[in-house]
Amino acid sequence: MLETPVKQRELEKVNQLLESHQSLLDAYQKLEIIVLGLFDAERMSIFQRRRQNQDLVARFKTGSETREIKVPISPQSIAGYVALAQLPLMIKDPYNAEELRQVHQRLRFEGKFDKSSDFTTRNILCVPILNSGVLLGVLQVINKRKGDFSDDDLQIAQDLTQIIGNKFRYELGGTQQPFQYLVHSNLLKEADLNQITESSKDNRQLIQRLISELRINEEHIGHALSIHYQVPYIPFNPDKYHLYQSDSRLNSSYLKRNLVAVISDASDNPTVLMAEPNNAALLMEIESALGIESYEISVGLPNAILQYLGASGAGNGAPGAMDDILDEIGTSAEEADDSSDEMSDDAPAVVRLVSRILHDAKRINASDIHIDPEKNGPTRVRMRVDGVCRDMNQVPASHHSAVIARIKIMSNLNIAEKRVPQDGKIAVKMSGQLVEVRVATIPTVGGEGVVMRILASGGALPLEKMNLSSRNTGMLKDMISKPHGILLVVGPTGSGKTTTLHAVLGDLNTPDKKIWTAEDPVEITQAGLQQVQVNPKIGFTFANALRAFLRADPDIILIGEMRDKETAHAGIEASLTGHLVLSTLHTNSAPETITRLLDLGLDPVNFSDACVGILAQRLIRTICPKCKEKHPASEDDIAFIRRQYGEAYIDEINIQNLELYRGKGCEECGDTGYKGRTGVHELLAMTPDLRSLVYKEASVSEMKKQAMKDGMRTLTQDGILKVLKGDTDIAQLQIISGAD
Repeated sequence: MLETPVKQRELEKVNQLLESHQSLLDAYQKLEIIVLGLFDAERMSIFQRRRQNQDLVARFKTGSETREIKVPISPQSIAGYVALAQLPLMIKDPYNAEELRQVHQRLRFEGKFDKSSDFTTRNILCVPILNSGVLLGVLQVINKRKGDFSDDDLQIAQDLTQIIGNKFRYELGGTQQPFQYLVHSNLLKEADLNQITESSKDNRQLIQRLISELRINEEHIGHALSIHYQVPYIPFNPDKYHLYQSDSRLNSSYLKRNLVAVISDASDNPTVLMAEPNNAALLMEIESALGIESYEISVGLPNAILQYLGASGAGNGAPGAMDDILDEIGTSAEEADDSSDEMSDDAPAVVRLVSRILHDAKRINASDIHIDPEKNGPTRVRMRVDGVCRDMNQVPASHHSAVIARIKIMSNLNIAEKRVPQDGKIAVKMSGQLVEVRVATIPTVGGEGVVMRILASGGALPLEKMNLSSRNTGMLKDMISKPHGILLVVGPTGSGKTTTLHAVLGDLNTPDKKIWTAEDPVEITQAGLQQVQVNPKIGFTFANALRAFLRADPDIILIGEMRDKETAHAGIEASLTGHLVLSTLHTNSAPETITRLLDLGLDPVNFSDACVGILAQRLIRTICPKCKEKHPASEDDIAFIRRQYGEAYIDEINIQNLELYRGKGCEECGDTGYKGRTGVHELLAMTPDLRSLVYKEASVSEMKKQAMKDGMRTLTQDGILKVLKGDTDIAQLQIISGAD
């Protein structure tokens, strides 16, 4: 081993070398010779931490190979573990799995680099490059020629990394203090920063004072912290990020005390958000408790982290923060005695929890809330947004029954009956607006499950906003201008049928027409309509409502749904006696609807005479307008469009030099590329030729062929028009059409 004076001389030589070069890259070749001499070793690498990624990159390394080596900051590699723990490591034999396991359960050695060359790694010295407590990179020295690396080697390596960290702090992208960038950017005077730093007890108070006293923007403070800590900055953005759901037992109070939130985006990629991401010991604790192999690390402002954890919002009329409520529930569950009764459904925490779930669903514009019990685990709370379910929270299993009972009480259901499904409604005021929620309870092997549908509230959309094609708009307006007949809107649950029917009624709603509607429930209200809520429990069915309307001098009747033969018969009779009848049915396509109604026992002649048209529809996710971008259509895209639109009709659309649209992903859409939904439609008009096929009770394929000859375009064809228009993309169209 080198004597101390010799070591000092060599380290001084390193210092002089670095001082005489502008960048580490310039100095690297000469630095490598000195370092390998210092350790009498064969190879060295300097891994740099990438600020926008949770990994290390060795851009400068020994040997003829010039490709980058990327290593995640995690216990799954030696350099990654050293970066995560911010502790040095000496490995005598990297191929000894037991030696690695003693350091960390998941520590591995990537032997693939050895396998791709003739080089064999025998031993490793790996030391973090730190400056001001912030990780900048990792120095790795490989293969000491004689024996193993010693404690003296470790001391030399630590002195060496200190010199590298001090000299190249700015080159590696950092600043000496957390808020130095603000001074560098002329957003703050150094004297003001020093004064406010000295008189603040901690960083949290300092940040609050920077915002309130010195009027520094939160984004600028976040950017300064990002540069200092070498990790991305994430502000409070509940539309993009939500708390990550895992099996870990990370206590909420522990997270709040340490200012850490584990969040995830729409794709459920976890991120550990920290006020001080250089706290390696805390990060190791979090990593161990989470038990996940891949995650990002980011910096956030303390108040934003507490907002993610739900520490704000209570006391202003809101039901309180979700994580506060769950923490309170968790504490009460831990403190509960084995002999104690189950948590009461009117316990304050349970009342606030149910209220918080409803408020969160309304805030993120969810259409449905699913409360799903697990047989041997916590209850999952999921919400459907733009047709896609996403995990939101977990409720301890001990409180499942209390939560279900609370929902049942709110919706006037029988809390003692747990063996059969029940249906009910909740009316709740949120943000000054009355919102109706339809509730369905279903017994499962894990306990009672609940699905709550948040009903659309407000007025009808104009027909022009329904995104119908110009052909369909013209045909539909022609159909509803007829004085009598029946128009059906069909599709699965949640496909927007009620919205479409009310848009049609909005177009028909004039002072000279009397319009009656029977709905279950009444979701959309319009002035000028007489709207009735049916109640099957007391015998007031759609069929009964329809008969009552016929005695009330109607011009137009809307029947919420043709659920049975009786309602269908009554609807046909009403249309044949001089009324325009609108209704819905759960079928997949317009031609299939005809055979479904004939199967119910309707007379083919009566039905074909009464029917003016059938509109089938689906909802499809639309591209986010904020991050929408054009791209040339690929050969596969064009082949798909030709195949699905049909060669017989392809001349209707222009696919020359075709450009399509896609969503890049942004904060507005939670990096999904999609925001909102629109309808795709299939409108069948009852023509004389089609009527004759209905008389004969022809097959669905024959009726579809005739309808297309008469001008109908299928759901997939209409979807292609929406793709060409830039409303959506082929991937979404494939989901609804099942085509490839």
